[in-house]
Amino acid sequence: MRVKAVSHKWEFKTRFRRHAFGWKSQPAITRIKQAVTEIKQAAKKAPVLAAEGAVLFLERLSPALAHVDGSSGAIGTAVNHAIAELVPIIASAPVDAAARNAWLERLWEAYQADDIPYIEALGHHWGALCAAPDVASAWADNLIGTVRLSWSPSPDLRGFFKGTTNCLSALVAARRYDEVLALLELAPYKSWHDRQYGVKALAAQGRTEEALRYAETERGLNDAPFAVARACEALLLAAGRAEEAYQRYGLFANQGGTYLATFRAVAKKYPHKAAGEVLADLVSSTPGDEGKWFAAAKDAGLYDEALGLARQTPCDPKTLTRAAQAFVKTQPAFALGAGLLALHWLVQGYGYEVTSLDVRDAYQATLMAAERLGDTAGERARIRALLAAGGPGQDFVAKALARELAA
Repeated sequence: MRVKAVSHKWEFKTRFRRHAFGWKSQPAITRIKQAVTEIKQAAKKAPVLAAEGAVLFLERLSPALAHVDGSSGAIGTAVNHAIAELVPIIASAPVDAAARNAWLERLWEAYQADDIPYIEALGHHWGALCAAPDVASAWADNLIGTVRLSWSPSPDLRGFFKGTTNCLSALVAARRYDEVLALLELAPYKSWHDRQYGVKALAAQGRTEEALRYAETERGLNDAPFAVARACEALLLAAGRAEEAYQRYGLFANQGGTYLATFRAVAKKYPHKAAGEVLADLVSSTPGDEGKWFAAAKDAGLYDEALGLARQTPCDPKTLTRAAQAFVKTQPAFALGAGLLALHWLVQGYGYEVTSLDVRDAYQATLMAAERLGDTAGERARIRALLAAGGPGQDFVAKALARELAA
C-alpha cells in the first residue's frame, strides 16, 4: 500500500514545535505520553495513518526538547519508552517498499540531526523499522562502506559514524549474519553497544553456546555488565534452559530500583522457583543487607522470614511501621513483630528524617497488634525493656513516647 496524503489534525503537532518546552522535564514527559496515546488510539482503526503520525512525532521530538533539563534521566527514559511503543506501529504498517523507505529517509534525517541525543535508540530499532529483509539489506548496503571506513586501522581515515548501529541492526534483520561478525572484527575497540549484534547474529542461527561465549569474552572497559547478563539470560530462556538461566544470570540480570522490585522481577521471570527459594538466593547474594529484603519477604507472604531478616541487619523503621499498620487485623503476630522491630531500630538510631510522629505511629501499631493478641501489658513491658537496653536513639524515642509510657 502506498501512503496517500491524508489530512489529519494531530494534537501533538502543535505541542511539539522547535524549542516548545522550557527546562522542566515533567511537562514534556506528560506531552510525550499524550502523543503516544494519541498515535496508539489511531492505530486501532488506521494503522498506516498511525505510522505516519509516529514518524512525524519522532521527527519533531528532539527539536522540541532541546531546552529540557535531562540531568535526572527522566526525559530520556520517557523518550526511550515512546520509541519502544511507536516502532512496532511503524514496522507493522502495511505499506510498500517505496513508502517505507520514504519514512526511513525522514527518520534518518531526524536521527542525524539529533545532537543531544534523544532519539539515539532508533538506531537499535533500524532493522525492525525496515520491516522486510530486502529493505534492511538495501540500507545495510548503503551504510556498510562508511562503517568500514570509520573502523579503518588508519588513524587518518578512522572516525565516528552516526549510523554504525543502524547498519548492524539492518544486517541482522537482513539475515546477513556472517557479515555482521566479520564487520565487528574491524572495530578498533570492543564495545557491547556493537558486539550485541554479534550475539544476535549467532543466536539467530541457533548457535547458543557460541553466542554466550561471544557475549562473555573480550568485554570492553565501559560495558554494562547488567546488559550482558540480560542478553545471556534471554538466550538461555529462549533455548528452554530456564534453570541454567536462573543459576547463571537470573539474580544479577533482574536488578531493580529497590530490593522489592528485584525480588518481583526474578520471581515473575522464574515462576518454577518457589518464592522462598528466590528470596533466600537473593539474600545470600547481598550479605550484610538482610534487613533490606524485609519488604520482599512480606510481599511473598513469608512473614516469619521477613521478621527474621529485619532482626539481622537494619531495616527502615517506617517500612516496618507501615507493615505493622497494614497487617494488624489479618496477621496480628506479624504486625506485632514488625512494630517492635520498628521501635528497636528507632532506638538504635536508624531511619531517615524520622519525627516524633513516626515513633508514636510505630508504638500505636504495636499496641494495636498486642491488643488483638490479648497481651497489651506484656508488650508495654517489652517496649520499656527495649528502651532500657539503650541505643543512639534512646533519648529521642523516650521523649516521643513519654506520655504513652507514663500511662
